[in-house]
Amino acid sequence: MDNTRPTLEVVARRAGVSRQTVSNVLNSPHVVRAETLERVQAAIVELGYHLNGAARQLRTRRSQILGLRLQPVEDGINGAVLDRFLHALTERAQSRGYRIMLFTAADDRGEITSYRELLDSADLDAFVLTGTHHGDERTRWLTENAIPFVTFGRPWVTDDEPDEHSWVDVDGAAGTRAAVEHLVAQGHSRIGFIGWEAGSDVGDDRRAGWARAMQAAGLADDAGLERLSSAVNDGVRQGAQATERLLADESPTAVVCASDSLALGAVTVGRGQQSPLAVVGFDDTPVAAAIGLTSVAQPLSEAAARAFDLVMRQIGGGDGDAADSHILLAPHLVVRQSTHRPA
Repeated sequence: MDNTRPTLEVVARRAGVSRQTVSNVLNSPHVVRAETLERVQAAIVELGYHLNGAARQLRTRRSQILGLRLQPVEDGINGAVLDRFLHALTERAQSRGYRIMLFTAADDRGEITSYRELLDSADLDAFVLTGTHHGDERTRWLTENAIPFVTFGRPWVTDDEPDEHSWVDVDGAAGTRAAVEHLVAQGHSRIGFIGWEAGSDVGDDRRAGWARAMQAAGLADDAGLERLSSAVNDGVRQGAQATERLLADESPTAVVCASDSLALGAVTVGRGQQSPLAVVGFDDTPVAAAIGLTSVAQPLSEAAARAFDLVMRQIGGGDGDAADSHILLAPHLVVRQSTHRPA
């Protein structure tokens, strides 16, 4: 007696279809023609493929599992942001009878490979993506294969590109604009910006909010914005070095930073000045609260809840009158001791 467990390829050969069609039957049956759907389902039952999981899906169309890739954490400070999002997402999913399956991958192509493997072996209902960027291969692959998904992060498309998938994001430009407006109200007029190297979509968005607020307040023209800003890799040491350069060249009385890591470096340098530097961070991490750092807080619990609800709409488990599938949430500024008035 052959006890070998049948594979997806075996089912595909028996039904006379492609491997992807079998995956679609298990995960997105609405995209498969009725005749093909019936033939593949018959092969699944006949071969006993994934006897428990597949049979359950044939009855309910859902495994009640969502997949999410754990992104590499380069800085322990800002890694707390995705930790909080994941915790909130897991709570929301658990309250609705769903589970989150975590996996790792070295890059986007590796993540796509993991999608294929997980769809074949674990019958996942959908995926939640983070770390979106221009030309994202992951969203293209999922869309082309009719796999339900939602992203925490905008697609960052240009005007002539489609913006069709569901996403939730936080308005980073609004956060840095609020930071500048707060500093101006405190009496600051030379306000620098420390952000990430050009090409970071999130970083560019946060810099744009600072730049627009500076121009709206009449504090800098384009040339002045270039002099008052610095682009570095994320990290405490890089933030400190960028602050030293800005203080030496432009003498700002305050800086807005694209992350709390950069801001911690700025605070370290700024406190040693004769006139202490006012500093604003971004992400309102526990470190910000511990050192009295003013920071932009993201509504991560709301973002996770909205992301879960959007993906539930796609797999048929959410409310029919849910909001639009492109959701941009407003952050808020948490004011602490680091944004004192200029001396």
